[in-house]
Amino acid sequence: MNANMRAAAPTEVLRYTAFSADPDGGNPAGVVLDASALDDAARLAVAAEVGYSETAFLTPAPQGTEGAPEGRAFTTRYFSPLAEVAFCGHATIATAVALGERIGPGELLFLTPAGPIPVTVVGGDGESGPRATLSSVEPHSEPVEDKDLTEALAALGWARGDLDPEIPPRIAFGGNDHLVLAVTSRERLGALDYDFERLKELMLRLGLTTLQLVWRESAGVFHVRDPFPVGGVREDPATGAAAAAFGGYARELGIVPEESRFTLHQGEDMGRPGELTVDLRAGDPRVHVSGTAARIG
Repeated sequence: MNANMRAAAPTEVLRYTAFSADPDGGNPAGVVLDASALDDAARLAVAAEVGYSETAFLTPAPQGTEGAPEGRAFTTRYFSPLAEVAFCGHATIATAVALGERIGPGELLFLTPAGPIPVTVVGGDGESGPRATLSSVEPHSEPVEDKDLTEALAALGWARGDLDPEIPPRIAFGGNDHLVLAVTSRERLGALDYDFERLKELMLRLGLTTLQLVWRESAGVFHVRDPFPVGGVREDPATGAAAAAFGGYARELGIVPEESRFTLHQGEDMGRPGELTVDLRAGDPRVHVSGTAARIG
């Protein structure tokens, strides 16, 4: 072997679960804090090998980036095992906590394909560990065409009578698009069993990242599930991007007050319970999604 030839250093991939202080709960994400040596093909290969719904890849933000805290701003991209994703909430929370453990709590800025995402990390209380809050891009929502709703329900095996008329179907955006469908019973949500390929085909046609399936327990508590076949994953255990999209949608339609805090429980039906906190602030168009994260050993 030529003495000038050296094997490439292995990529360090950290593994964290987001929206849970328990490594066996929440949604696992891969985190690569220095992806400078990886092109897109290599990043996709790493994400596929890790096998989580997303892996985040960081490089330092360009110098002079407006609003960037010194040494705490990063160009951030997200890859599922099948493709790049414009924005991923749980991988953002996982990455922010990983950085907080290394460079300390404080403000971060992630420059993502969906837009700039400010993140705040605060120290833990000794039990839950550090906690991160992401601030989404400005959300919006739009109606879903009736034929597309019919196809989504057919793929899910749901009937229109299963839907909650007070939480109408819409496509909600908070960095990427999610179809919101709410049901009237916890049992209907818990019995999720869908046609993977049929739903994937519809989602690819509509440009959806996940479906945000919802049951409202009370004014401030919702249970959600997120099929993610376009990422090669049957279900996402805790979905921060969908939480941001749902927060904007819920405010826009008056389902929650303009200024409010509510909780999303996700992953219980998968045996990976997680908790996402959504904050809406009067006069602030962004949606703020908070959660803990834990290192997976």
